[in-house]
Amino acid sequence: MIHCVNALLVNFYCAGDVMDRLDETDERILVELAEHARATFAEIGQRVNLSAPAVKRRVDRMLDTGVIRGFTTVIDRNALGWTTEAYVQVYCHGTIAPDELRAAWQDIPEVVSAATVTGTSDALLHVLARDMRHLEEALERIRASADIERSESIVVLSNLIERSPG
Repeated sequence: MIHCVNALLVNFYCAGDVMDRLDETDERILVELAEHARATFAEIGQRVNLSAPAVKRRVDRMLDTGVIRGFTTVIDRNALGWTTEAYVQVYCHGTIAPDELRAAWQDIPEVVSAATVTGTSDALLHVLARDMRHLEEALERIRASADIERSESIVVLSNLIERSPG
């Protein structure tokens, strides 16, 4: 697992001088945080041979420099009953700024991610819902929220690989 996480660190944190400020101990702390997010600084310190205050200083520094962007809770959507998943290609009338699209969709809770893309569609949304009826209601709100010409939905049958990039 360390090699996998270290590969992610190289991919995500090699930008400029940030990587120069990360030493092996910082990387080990990041691995511990990724694998044991609820561990205390003392528990992490035991695993990386540092005191709890030293671990806290390093974590604070990585927060300040943007290496760690924040902490989050990963919710099991199946436990909530949101088992219907789709990718929605959105085609807009004319040109719409990405900020306008973000503003249109950010308050729709079913939209878990949205990106502008190359190709014939203007944006790609990842949408979660309880069932097909809920998905249809979410799609209606998505289409009504911006100057959208049409959309195409691709319903997920099964997830083969799910990774968290950070």
